[in-house]
Amino acid sequence: MPHHTPLIATIVAGLFVAFVFGAIAHRLKVSPIAGYLLAGVMVGPFTPGFVAHSGIANELAEIGVILLMFGVGLHFSLRDLMSVRKIAVPGAVVQIAAATALGIGLAWLTGWGLAAGLVFGLALSVASTVVLLRALQGHDIVQTERGRIAVGWLIVEDLAMVLALVLLPVVANMLNGAGHGAAAIFQPLLSTFLKVAGFVALMLVVGRRVIPWTLQWVVGTGSRELFRLAVLAIALGVAFGAAIAFDVSFALGAFFAGMILGETSLSRRATEETLPLRDAFAVLFFVSVGMLFNPAVIVEQPLVLAAAVAIILFGKSLAAYLIVRAFGYPRQAGLTIAVSLAQIGEFSFILAGLGTELGMLPPAARDVILAAAMISIFANPFLFSWVAGRQSDQEPAPGPVTPIDLPAGHIILVGYGRVGSMIATELKQRNKAFVIIEDQGDMVRQAQEDGMTVIEGNALVARTLVAAGIGSASKLLIAIPAGFEGGAILQHARLLNADLPVIARAHSTDEVAHLEHLGVDHVVMGERETANRMMELSATMAPASFAR
Repeated sequence: MPHHTPLIATIVAGLFVAFVFGAIAHRLKVSPIAGYLLAGVMVGPFTPGFVAHSGIANELAEIGVILLMFGVGLHFSLRDLMSVRKIAVPGAVVQIAAATALGIGLAWLTGWGLAAGLVFGLALSVASTVVLLRALQGHDIVQTERGRIAVGWLIVEDLAMVLALVLLPVVANMLNGAGHGAAAIFQPLLSTFLKVAGFVALMLVVGRRVIPWTLQWVVGTGSRELFRLAVLAIALGVAFGAAIAFDVSFALGAFFAGMILGETSLSRRATEETLPLRDAFAVLFFVSVGMLFNPAVIVEQPLVLAAAVAIILFGKSLAAYLIVRAFGYPRQAGLTIAVSLAQIGEFSFILAGLGTELGMLPPAARDVILAAAMISIFANPFLFSWVAGRQSDQEPAPGPVTPIDLPAGHIILVGYGRVGSMIATELKQRNKAFVIIEDQGDMVRQAQEDGMTVIEGNALVARTLVAAGIGSASKLLIAIPAGFEGGAILQHARLLNADLPVIARAHSTDEVAHLEHLGVDHVVMGERETANRMMELSATMAPASFAR
């Protein structure tokens, strides 16, 4: 048996080099994504030494895209998708049009022609699924209002690119004189629309029954291995079937499969089972992007490359920001969505490859797209961190923050998510005086509908804490899921009330250690509290008696 095959060599080399450079990036306090991209450059065809198989790397990366979109779908309901349709649909369409127009302009100035400009502009307009979702997950904002807008925006972009991939051959034929008339355009459009509609209908009518029933049956077998296999089979099978039968992208098919499964009680377990594979294949995605980077482009076409990167990082981001603000959303949402879209990825590579194959895009333009993707993906985590840092120091919510009349000794609760809302309900039932601080507009509206006293603002900002009566409060309960951000809130609160007792929430032992080091009075970690409570109940339960 041969011990060296392209598949094994690509997986081993990709993961090993990614680990080395990812560890270096972490040591330098840089996003690990930067390390993964550099690892791809090292094992790519444009640097000396070992060269991984780019075709295999791309296919492995596609599995990462499928698993990532499946995981997002698990936490994203149809109601969430419909709630952002009024901004996601027009916003994505206008942003794609603006970026495409800029790309056409750059192609015209370069002398590539209108057809090349169309492909070039479309490639610069669509964001990478993996990069966007990793950024949102890394900052714990997938479940927020702006996170849902970004994901909905991404879905609309994917649908638009599916249409673009169908229409590009039609446009190429028309340019070559092989196809004319309205039928040549509207027939592919109608066919694509019917296929997408058929897939969505199939998932909503049949998938909603078959997928949950299948997993419930597997759970009944008691086999964890079989459950893990079933989840992977559903994610990969639906994605592949959607692509084959309905010409829908892998990512879109996986998203709908996850969304259907997310409506069941098994969504959390399915997420945990797919997480290790999802992360591993997501790393291979970034390695595959790095393998496409040809450093010679920087020397051969520096001005064109710089202009393309500027369109990606600033041009389409500015368009997205202005669109979000025009719909009345706060500055925080506009910046988050703008930076989330400030990169390009997998659909851009597909468009570039198809455009070159059809003779619409010159090889030089394809190289610029690949290099611009590499640079934008490398820069995106830094931009995202910069925006997150700015938002931590500024008041993100619209409207003034006014003090609320509360009795001395009241409780301040930060966050109205799943945990915060349960705490607030319990406090209300006990007739405790309390106020909620929440910076997400949808959560604020929900708290108000539930009859809670809430301040819309950022708990990291002093005037928000002052408005909540931090000086006369008896306790501070930090219920947000981000433990390190909770530590920053603690530090700001103690500057205004040094003796204030604080209870904070944590998700990991690292967060627990961080919060305890900062002086939090009590840190609650879900898994630890569950174990302690089970031991308490076990100690108090009488042993079972058996009749003789």
